[in-house]
Amino acid sequence: MRVLVVGSGAREHAIVRSLTADRDVEAVVVAPGNPGMDAVALCEPLPAGLLDGDGIVALARRHAVDLVVVGPEAPLVAGVADVVRAAGFAVFGPSAAAAMLEGSKAFAKEVMAAADVPTAMAHVCTTLDELREALDALGAPYVVKDDGLAAGKGVVVTSDRDEALAHGRRCLDKMDGRVVVEEYLDGPEVSLFCLCDGRSVIPLAPAQDFKRAYDGDTGPNTGGMGAYSPLDWAPPTMVDELVVRVAQPTVEEMARRGTPFVGVLFIGLALTPRGPRVIEFNARFGDPETQVVLARLKTPLGGLLLSAARGELDGVSPLHWTEQHAVTVVVAAHGYPGTPRTGDPVSGLEAASEVPGASVLHAGTARDHEGLLVSAGGRVLSVVAVGDSLSQARERAYRAVALIELDGSQYRSDIALAAESNELHVG
Repeated sequence: MRVLVVGSGAREHAIVRSLTADRDVEAVVVAPGNPGMDAVALCEPLPAGLLDGDGIVALARRHAVDLVVVGPEAPLVAGVADVVRAAGFAVFGPSAAAAMLEGSKAFAKEVMAAADVPTAMAHVCTTLDELREALDALGAPYVVKDDGLAAGKGVVVTSDRDEALAHGRRCLDKMDGRVVVEEYLDGPEVSLFCLCDGRSVIPLAPAQDFKRAYDGDTGPNTGGMGAYSPLDWAPPTMVDELVVRVAQPTVEEMARRGTPFVGVLFIGLALTPRGPRVIEFNARFGDPETQVVLARLKTPLGGLLLSAARGELDGVSPLHWTEQHAVTVVVAAHGYPGTPRTGDPVSGLEAASEVPGASVLHAGTARDHEGLLVSAGGRVLSVVAVGDSLSQARERAYRAVALIELDGSQYRSDIALAAESNELHVG
């Protein structure tokens, strides 16, 4: 089979890496890709950007692909999967209507209520007065979320009411601005990806990510600074229970509405004293959790994604996983998550990749006019390592990170540290 992957981040690099390792995949094309993916697949430009459905269709036709995988959330919410599907291609990625599970937190809450999915109490606000009332009703710590897409940076969790109010005001000031104020969920957070074909659900291995910018879960929220898998501390029945209580009812509710969900339902949840509670849904693979989950998946990825796109997941055999642990550490640019500095030379990647079990996935990288690798975004690289234990995987990941040279770069030094120490991480 031939596959076209849409996207340019470390998540897509991880997907491409798994697809190129699949013996049934004869060619992988990426649009637009990045220098890391260009080393293992054919990268094609998308001059009109990721929202150019017609341009993606033209690429799919030119390369006669059997499957199109849409990686990021923005093109999914914009309806790119609909355009490609209408052109006759199998697509792994939800329609615009189904992607509203990520595109609108208010809509996701509505679906969760209809499907009886356990989640946090919430108020949807469209005015400043409603926002103030919601903050007072739910109390501190305040959880204030932009209703729309915000690249992982639309959520503020704070005990400072003024900070919560200011963030909510900024969300409301946007065109058609809405803000969701939720009760604070206390407990360790878990990320679970579920492959969906509109009817059936197959869960992948759970992971935990680290959203805050700095060690000790301090600083602003980011798109994610690292992750690890598996979660040895999680209840052994957790995944099966989440499929029964969350994923399957949600997929059935979306089908009932006439908007079947095909792709990845990404469940972000907290394990609270009252049981699991959904924090949010996303409509695509998460970054950086994808990097560790796919590093452990032994079942060939291409056939899995094609089966989901064709509505054939009910015929898929049980998935196979390596017993190894995986850790990924994000190397970010100076200034991230505010205004990251770009154009700095990046080196040491070959040495980092020579660390046993380690690999380097590109996110915000580019080639300058001289062909040198430079930073081109906030999160520049994901360094992934596998090991026979979580401790070994961590040691390898950080040994590889230490070999990378990027002026002013930053990374968290405590990814999976609490889990390694058998302390439950409640970030």
